[in-house]
Amino acid sequence: MFKTQAEAQEFLQGFTSHLDETPEDREVVLCVPFTTLGIMSKSLHGSRILLGAQNIHWEDSGAYTGEISGPMLLEFGIRYVVVGHSERRQYFGETDETVNFRLRAAQRYGLIPILCVGETKQQRDAGETEQVIFSQLEKDLIGVDQNNLVIAYEPIWAIGTGDTCETKEANRVIGLIRSKLINPNVTIQYGGSVKPNNIDEIMRQPEIDGALVGGASLQPEDFARLVNYQ
Repeated sequence: MFKTQAEAQEFLQGFTSHLDETPEDREVVLCVPFTTLGIMSKSLHGSRILLGAQNIHWEDSGAYTGEISGPMLLEFGIRYVVVGHSERRQYFGETDETVNFRLRAAQRYGLIPILCVGETKQQRDAGETEQVIFSQLEKDLIGVDQNNLVIAYEPIWAIGTGDTCETKEANRVIGLIRSKLINPNVTIQYGGSVKPNNIDEIMRQPEIDGALVGGASLQPEDFARLVNYQ
């Protein structure tokens, strides 16, 4: 929940100037608040930056105050949508069942969902990391097309805490996630205190295909450094 329309445009001006050196095969996606989708859609038209939303409801319309539907998102040329982010699960009552509904709705409208999974500090300390994540995958992916999917491993204890999951451990968990998929070629990202000073090491890991970035995406120079990892 950051940036007004004016702030988003200012961000974009600072950010796009850094993309000249970005390899063509890197996909850059901005998942912005609903209020900035319109202005960003116009500003990004014809650029290499793709647009994503932060949530989607499973119904086309209805008495779901505060939610947003697939047809509403399609108007803005959305390509991606984040589903099941840990903050949605933690603060807004998201369950594996509703995550599954949202994933299938996204795919119904031709959107690529970015499914977030991960464990809390309490679960990790109890040795339940694998159990928790495997359970999430099993419930979340019922009826979901794995050829039209991105997964993000977000250890919840590492989000916004500055406490990054060790890269080798993140690589190990992402490898385990991959082993549970029908399609082993699904793009799997790491998210959790990704910063300019650790992105190169994160992206050196063989199982990690990309990064889902939170706080470090708010400054154009920082986010550009992540996009242009070495």
